[in-house]
Amino acid sequence: MPSPRFERYSWLLLTISGIVIASFFLFPPVTILNKTHLIGYAICHQIPHRTFHINGTPLPLCARCTGIYLGALMGLTGLMLMKRYRSTELPPTLILLTLVAFIAIMGFDGVNSYLTFFPQVPHLYEPHNWLRLTTGTLNGLSMSVIVFPVINASLWHPSLVKARPVLGSFKELLPFLIGAVGIILIVLWQQPLLLYPLSILSTLGVMLMLGLVNTGLILILIRREGYGRRWGDIVLPLAMGLAISFLMIGGMDWIRLTLTRAMDIPF
Repeated sequence: MPSPRFERYSWLLLTISGIVIASFFLFPPVTILNKTHLIGYAICHQIPHRTFHINGTPLPLCARCTGIYLGALMGLTGLMLMKRYRSTELPPTLILLTLVAFIAIMGFDGVNSYLTFFPQVPHLYEPHNWLRLTTGTLNGLSMSVIVFPVINASLWHPSLVKARPVLGSFKELLPFLIGAVGIILIVLWQQPLLLYPLSILSTLGVMLMLGLVNTGLILILIRREGYGRRWGDIVLPLAMGLAISFLMIGGMDWIRLTLTRAMDIPF
């Protein structure tokens, strides 16, 4: 149970969270693309030759991060549409191993790609942005499926959760894999009209994943895990989690900019 003090100040905390969230949208930079690049600057290297460009403008995230967060957004959205928002069990072993393999494949490709920064160090194959995008998308999908039941268990009262896997079979996983292929093809298409949708959706994926993780941590800190009996009960921790995510983005942007200026090294 949350402490009486927390209950007493819940409206104040909700107001502060709302102000923090609103501040991000109201203060400079004011353009949508600049906002998305501000989010990307905090969590992604944004190296030009490792980033897709649409109509001459780079996306706010590199090829791999674009895949990760579009894949995560697609996964979370799909699970919500399937009404699995109270399912608290991981997928069956074979599906879980498949998802873990997707994560491992991205890790392997990431290490191989990183080695190309050092010309004297051999690497197994030549990295490509389409491969970064592909492994990133599958990784993002996998992370969303694994994180989703953990967050559900933290948010909802034990009497309301459903002890069933978020994905129960490969038949249920298949639409997500088809969606991942769709994401990859759409990004590779690089159609000019996609600049804003891809920029917004990929950074929305960043904030959604950060917000959910921070929400889970807040629920533990305030001893409110498993407290929600209705949607209104989880508004405050979700708002606080999102507000902290925006503060983290701002803090990481400031640290990166400070280090870049102080050391004259592009972080």
